Amino acid sequence: MHTIILNRHQVCQGPLILINSSHPLSKHYSPDLVCLPDSSGVLMERHAAHLLSACVQAAKGTGQIVPVSGYRSHTEQQAIWDDTMSTNGVSFTEKYVAPPGCSEHQSGLAIDLGRLSSHIDFIRPDFPDEGVCGVFRSLSVNYGFIERYKDGKQSITGIAPEPWHFRYVGIPHARLMEEHGLTLEEYSDFLSRRPWRYAQESDRRAIIFYVPCFEETTAITIPDCCYQISGDNQQGFIITLWEAGE
Repeated sequence: MHTIILNRHQVCQGPLILINSSHPLSKHYSPDLVCLPDSSGVLMERHAAHLLSACVQAAKGTGQIVPVSGYRSHTEQQAIWDDTMSTNGVSFTEKYVAPPGCSEHQSGLAIDLGRLSSHIDFIRPDFPDEGVCGVFRSLSVNYGFIERYKDGKQSITGIAPEPWHFRYVGIPHARLMEEHGLTLEEYSDFLSRRPWRYAQESDRRAIIFYVPCFEETTAITIPDCCYQISGDNQQGFIITLWEAGE
């Protein structure tokens, strides 16, 4: 066993941070970005980009599934917000575009995907349930992605359904959220209600639990194993421990 000391500012870092109008991205957040292959310069966080490419290949979607929008700077998000507001008005903009500083795209962990066509709508790309897009959707949780804004969850997320928008959270977490029908807004509370949650990842079992952050520093004692610590951009940390496979 060993003890890790976490500082309060680390609550705003990691692949499981919640980003919305009530929980803006920290100004100190700085993703490690890479360019997605065959994407005309679309950027994404390095690990998420690797798993996205693997999922597209597994779905046999290479050349058919197009990365439309990945990482955006604050300036780019502001320009999209202003342009959409000018073109489509307040109601449409608030349904489909997050305010600057409150967009998942600024984390590098989100991607908008579209089906290849002669014209792709940048704000609402076509990504249907059938065909290769449907195959990708069914495989996505196995590569750590959730469909972030599902129909029926608008009152929780504050965003209209976006079947084209996927968010990387990690394989065990994506499976756990999908299994229990959870949005990212609901996930920390779900974890805090029981001391341990379990999810299977390949031949390893992931043990997941939540640690609130009440002070400037938080001490966490964990076993000597492979682990991940992510802030939730709210009030605590989500800890993932991986048990060795058989």
